[in-house]
Amino acid sequence: MPRTRQPYDSGQLGYPRTMTGIDLRSPAFADHGRLPRRHAGNGDNVSPPLSWSGIPREASELALLCESVDAPPGGRPLWLVTGIDPRRTGLEAGTGHPGSHVHRNGYGDNGWGGPIASPGEPRRYVFRLYALPAPVSIPHDVTADAAREVLDDQSVGHGTLVGQC
Repeated sequence: MPRTRQPYDSGQLGYPRTMTGIDLRSPAFADHGRLPRRHAGNGDNVSPPLSWSGIPREASELALLCESVDAPPGGRPLWLVTGIDPRRTGLEAGTGHPGSHVHRNGYGDNGWGGPIASPGEPRRYVFRLYALPAPVSIPHDVTADAAREVLDDQSVGHGTLVGQC
């Protein structure tokens, strides 16, 4: 059966606003709200805390991707973590990811690479949590577009959260 895409966020972001069942949130910022400076690359560069619910039963692992909506295509992710235990209900700010695989970010480091806060119009960053039915294989040094394509194709559920910086 062919996959159907979920409704998009008024076409503004090009990302589904509501995804199949996973509710992704952060106590640090509201959906479409400002990321606190603590989480910016030119702040403390600490990954934001995240929580989620509604993980499908058939998920054997979760993957988390954060990327800039406003960056040109082919950019590197700010954060890509695969192999997250589907029994987890979130990640604390700045914590490690036991048993998971942390990929290289757009700055060439492993783990969170916070966005650079800039004056003027804020930029948008999409956090996407994917529920996967089987372990996923993604190269360590991958573009955000390539990672999203693999995760979208294999996902049995996902959720989004958008932050601005």
